[in-house]
Amino acid sequence: MRSAWILAAAFAAFSVAAFGQGDDLGAKYSFTISGSQAWTDTGVDLAAGDSLSITSETKAGSDSDCSPTGSKAVSGNSGTLTSPGAPPGALIAKTAEKADPVLVGNKSEMKVDASGHLYLGVNQSATSNCAFSVKVRVSHTQSGADSLSSPAAASSSSQNAVSQTPANAAAHTDLKTQLSSAAQVWLKGQFGSSTSSGGKESASAVTNNAAGSATATASTGVKLPTVILDADLRQHIDGLPRRVHDHAGNLGDMVNFVMIGSQERVQAALDAADWHIADLDSKEAGLKAVLNTYQKKEYLQMPMSHLYLFDRMQDFGYEQAQAFAVVATRHHFRIWKAPFTWNNEVVWVGAATHDIGFEKDIRTGKLTHKIDPDIDLERTNLADGLEKSGKAKDLTYYLPPEPVQEAKNASGGGYHSDGRLLVVFLK
Repeated sequence: MRSAWILAAAFAAFSVAAFGQGDDLGAKYSFTISGSQAWTDTGVDLAAGDSLSITSETKAGSDSDCSPTGSKAVSGNSGTLTSPGAPPGALIAKTAEKADPVLVGNKSEMKVDASGHLYLGVNQSATSNCAFSVKVRVSHTQSGADSLSSPAAASSSSQNAVSQTPANAAAHTDLKTQLSSAAQVWLKGQFGSSTSSGGKESASAVTNNAAGSATATASTGVKLPTVILDADLRQHIDGLPRRVHDHAGNLGDMVNFVMIGSQERVQAALDAADWHIADLDSKEAGLKAVLNTYQKKEYLQMPMSHLYLFDRMQDFGYEQAQAFAVVATRHHFRIWKAPFTWNNEVVWVGAATHDIGFEKDIRTGKLTHKIDPDIDLERTNLADGLEKSGKAKDLTYYLPPEPVQEAKNASGGGYHSDGRLLVVFLK
């Protein structure tokens, strides 16, 4: 639950970590890098002076001879390799879209010479069935941390050079850097940000594909192909409730995505897209937040309140968040197993929103999370991650009858949408 004492406990833990200990700690990230695409944009910003520590291993389900150090599985690819100087099939990296790639392999330590953006990929000339689990640690120098938050760094698009350095030469940052960054995330959500309203698409531009017409493409993020849903699946989706509700029956978040596949495939796809299952016990979560902070660990499984669909609470809750900002800001969704199947496949129905700060709950007067009112951006975030995971066979958008376009959640926060549902068919 979103009780105030959990928030206070977590923030207290952050304060102890920031001012009670002096050890340095870099920001940590986990990614699945798939050979189904040339490059994966990790979304990690880099500053001059940053140090990168990257480790990787072959992801379960890949071809047996795939390896981050090189692979016979892609050695027969025709054409020019992405990085001709590196072994075929090896994990490679670059720190700007047009920068020269460098070899990562199983493990690498790098020093960043100029501000940019981290990209990871498989060294190949055609797609492959190789996929790697990659962990990245970014250590900021003080000057690098300052430059990341400066307007000049935010607008930089220059190419980025990376040089190999010994592991013990990596620069470090302490928890204050991460906490400062988390605070900036919260302040943007709490007091407004120009980045959360630019992707709205007019609902009049969206068409229902029941008649075979092309589904409109999202105006931001991943561009999805048109997939015409068959009549049976359309009928099931058309009959879904449009919104979830709280325990008292107050309507809340809109239903905005459907996933088709077994529970095992759903969980594997979400794990590959770096989503984390939310904890269920609030008291245990508060203690875990404190202990993880003392132990210099990231806590990214903050519990979420119970909402209801099909007359029961969510089967699972998932979230993504920047380390230490999860208490205030997070991408998250709830998902329910539908009471029907399609083509003998399990159907899952979900509601995704983006918490960006806090506001007053109109029902109780207590503190609760504030969601980004441009709710379609979270739908796009989910689609983008699932596409990059390599676990989705097809993704498309579908506009049901009587779509939700303007509404409020159960705590009173308003949101708007073009009304479409993301439909995901898993491999």
